[in-house]
Amino acid sequence: MSAVLACTGVRKVFGSTVVLDGLDLTVAEHEVVALIGASGSGKSTLLRCVNLLEDLDDGMIHLDGEHITDPRINPDLVRRKIGIVFQAYNLFPHLSVLDNITLAPVRVHKRSRSDARQQALSLLKRIGLEEKADAYPDRLSGGQQQRVAIVRALVNSPRLLLLDEVTSALDPELVGEVLDLIRDLKRDGMTMVLATHEMTFARHVADRVCFLDAGRILEQGPPEQVLDNPVEARTQQFLRRLAPA
Repeated sequence: MSAVLACTGVRKVFGSTVVLDGLDLTVAEHEVVALIGASGSGKSTLLRCVNLLEDLDDGMIHLDGEHITDPRINPDLVRRKIGIVFQAYNLFPHLSVLDNITLAPVRVHKRSRSDARQQALSLLKRIGLEEKADAYPDRLSGGQQQRVAIVRALVNSPRLLLLDEVTSALDPELVGEVLDLIRDLKRDGMTMVLATHEMTFARHVADRVCFLDAGRILEQGPPEQVLDNPVEARTQQFLRRLAPA
């Protein structure tokens, strides 16, 4: 399978802190990769670098073979091909659900309002929130807001979807509805990279789990190998800390 995403020698430094230290990652088409690791290991920073929200200090990132971290590249054109969802939803509180979803397609991608609206309503129907189209975000539960945020990222049919701890701000009973949507996207063949602290989620959704430590991928492999039989001592230590007492 061809690579949708290829990160080569990616390095990112904030002040004197090396957050990504020559990291390499390749993601094949239709593959779901889960990034795990302690806070500060570089998971979220890697996603922000892929979406060109952070500049690299060294290395390269390619999307479908195109060198997207070349300074001559227009980042807005690249971001049209990448959807990203953050843990804090980032919905505009003064816009309805429908307007949140159609804002970028109409304003940025110059699609007709009727076309964008039709697609948005179709996506909302698929996730069971069609009746919330005219509601404002503060009238939705956290799980509903996060599903709307994911739909907003999907409305432009991205080649790659990045999910940054999308369940960490949710009450436990709301996590399941978001995970169900991501499972559906996996079944549809969406290529995804997700940073998560939900090991059960990583086990059931990811094709590959990557353990990040000090800005590098220290260990990677199928979920059952990395989560049940990790080779590296640091991976073992991290997973032991997560295990219930």
